Amino acid sequence: MTSTHEATPATPAAPLARTVRGSGPGLLLAHGAGGGVEANYGPILGGLAARHTVVGVDYPGSGASPRSFTPLDLDTLADELVAAADAEGIDRFAVSGYSLGGPVAIRVAARHPERVDALVLSATFAYADTRTDLAASVWRQLLAVDDPHLLGEFVQLMALGEPALATFTPDQVRAAAERITATVPPGTGDQVELVRRVDVREDLAGIAVPTLVIVTAADPLVSPTLQRALAAALPGSETAELPTGHLPFAERPQEWLALITGFLARHGASGRP
Repeated sequence: MTSTHEATPATPAAPLARTVRGSGPGLLLAHGAGGGVEANYGPILGGLAARHTVVGVDYPGSGASPRSFTPLDLDTLADELVAAADAEGIDRFAVSGYSLGGPVAIRVAARHPERVDALVLSATFAYADTRTDLAASVWRQLLAVDDPHLLGEFVQLMALGEPALATFTPDQVRAAAERITATVPPGTGDQVELVRRVDVREDLAGIAVPTLVIVTAADPLVSPTLQRALAAALPGSETAELPTGHLPFAERPQEWLALITGFLARHGASGRP
């Protein structure tokens, strides 16, 4: 994989849209490809904001953020997230990264180590292995095909764990496919291409802050094996597992919230003892 250090920096047309909630110690949120702060963290934002000043930005082409004129760059996304913390007067913070947001969070810690108190990495990876790269390639191609149901069916197949998907009737699958296609952010393709280029393995040995890796153990998109490999490469990291597919916020949001807030509380990055 090509290192994202070598990628052309993105040039957004305007500042990225920012979400700010709550009060207390800083917690930055980095979302996944094809998502957004609200889309990926919405079900647990209230719980996070009860203990933290939560700050997130929508990547170019997600939420109200304009698409980039150039390929997305991991360093730029990391620095944009830190710039949002600066704008809110937050000097130190924990970082929660989901899916593509995991490498963004890792790069924040690598580029700004003096400012990061802890990391929580969920359903994520240090690089795209062959399976993840293949899935991203198909996803990217489907975005260009004029078949909305096919894209929606693929997203369900790759995002939901088997137990969750098994509860859907054919009619529910069709309805969900329509909803998915209707809400695809315009920058999804750009973000999926970044997934294919990501490689933060060289950053891992230098991460010195408390880190929790939350493995989505029934994940068809980012294999649990790849997630556990990330945890093994992070010195002193903790690992927890959720029996979900790639969408812990949809399948088990309260359990996901409890893992995040419990870990931050244990490591002094919470507004409550």
